[in-house]
Amino acid sequence: MSLAIPLEVDRQNGIAVAPIAGDLPDTVLTPDALAFVAALTRRFRPSIRAALARREMRQGALAAGGILQFLPETSPIRHDRDWGVAAAPRDLRQRKVEITGPVDRKMIINALNSGADVFMADFEDATAPTWENVVRGQQNVYDAVRRSITYDDGATGKSYRLGEQLATLVVRPRGLHLTEQHLTIDGLSTPASLVDFGLFFFHNAAELVARGSGPYFYLPKIESHTEARLWNNIFVAAQHMLSIPRGTIRATVLIETLPAAFEMEEILYELREHASGLNCGRWDYIFSSIKTRRHDPAAVYPDRAQVTMTQPSMRAYSRLLIEICHRRGAYAIGGMSAFIPVKNDPLANEKAFAQVRDDKLREATDGHDGTWVAHPALVPVAREVFDRVVAGSHQIDRELAPPGVAAADLLQIPVGTRTTAGLRQNVRVGIQYMEAWLRGQGAVPLYNLMEDAATAEISRTQAWQWLHHHVTLDDGTPVTLELFQRVLREEMDAVRQEIGAARYDSGRFGLAISLFETLVTSDPLPDFLTTLAYARLDCRAA
Repeated sequence: MSLAIPLEVDRQNGIAVAPIAGDLPDTVLTPDALAFVAALTRRFRPSIRAALARREMRQGALAAGGILQFLPETSPIRHDRDWGVAAAPRDLRQRKVEITGPVDRKMIINALNSGADVFMADFEDATAPTWENVVRGQQNVYDAVRRSITYDDGATGKSYRLGEQLATLVVRPRGLHLTEQHLTIDGLSTPASLVDFGLFFFHNAAELVARGSGPYFYLPKIESHTEARLWNNIFVAAQHMLSIPRGTIRATVLIETLPAAFEMEEILYELREHASGLNCGRWDYIFSSIKTRRHDPAAVYPDRAQVTMTQPSMRAYSRLLIEICHRRGAYAIGGMSAFIPVKNDPLANEKAFAQVRDDKLREATDGHDGTWVAHPALVPVAREVFDRVVAGSHQIDRELAPPGVAAADLLQIPVGTRTTAGLRQNVRVGIQYMEAWLRGQGAVPLYNLMEDAATAEISRTQAWQWLHHHVTLDDGTPVTLELFQRVLREEMDAVRQEIGAARYDSGRFGLAISLFETLVTSDPLPDFLTTLAYARLDCRAA
């Protein structure tokens, strides 16, 4: 679906770009930067399309009875003990605590000042990709690199400035499956991944190198080692085009899809001259596990709250990642605990902090070199745990018993119950998140948890799975279309009372409800909620 967007066209160069409302320094969408993105797009758009086609082919093969397994054809890579990834640069040698968040100015300043080792500026799951968010986000990271970023909050009178000790900046571009329709090259939408990567790299790579750092990235939603090879080719080309020494880029890959868990070693191999590590992207991994096995009635998951990292399949995934990373000299980064501080409720706040401590203690004890948090107040909590367990800056050299993970271990179905309360949580959280996303907000605190696109994806795919496989809940209630629609009406009535009629009626709940219902009742299952909702994201501005 195309958006009705007015574009300013440079016919000579085949580039068309949508304007940005309001004042914006002319440092992001410059002719040279757009030409750089256009060059990357013309070279790699066909490869990205081919990669997406391979995803569809594999999904079709699985639906026809195929199995996920460690690839026989890449066995020599896994058994060759002589290769490893590039040595970590100075400012990525300690990654005990990493904080993530959207790319608005206040968040960037707070995250860089938080005391974390790394800040991942997220153009993907934590940022709703309105064109204004994308371009202003690029301006914000541009200013952050140059340490000129400031923010004055007119509502509170507070001023935000950078301190002396800052986290290392890492950028997460959008995934290969997303497009940017506000920037077209030769009449076609641009791969969103190349927009985010290209603009950041063009404007900041040389500046970062001059400041003793480098252009560092997190790569989301990779599904195979051939996609890692594609990213490596993009890195090589980009460095060559700007005369940046090959190998300057460092990339950490989020292992957040079920297929990628079977190719972790090969993914590191393909990126070995640029690889920094792997990350357990647990929420997208749960979403991908449900989505990838959507066809299998024996693969129905319990309530999402019960799918924790202590489940055998999640434990196997985490421990295998650690073993592979350390065998190849890479950092194994743990995942995100969704708990956030609870205001005005000391008991609930302490319970949340205790759950975060337990999660981080498990990760550090298992062998992770660092972990993620979603809020600055949780940085000291994670820091205390990792400093207590990890004596140095990492534990790559620590001897661990090989986990001996087999394909069957990764494919175990989490145990637990399927409840009406779980269905209600999926509906309530999924729709509220989508409503906020449609208004341009990508990270949303709901019921003392930080929700982003990944957790919303779990909500809607799990509701789809229960409905389409005719699940019977633990109280004997069958999940039918009628039950789903009744739960939807009741939960939205409850939300309206909870947040107030004025806020509810002035928001975008009608559209969010319609889209969520489509996502849950469609057959086949839509791959990503963001691709379906993207066409409606900017309707007010357009």
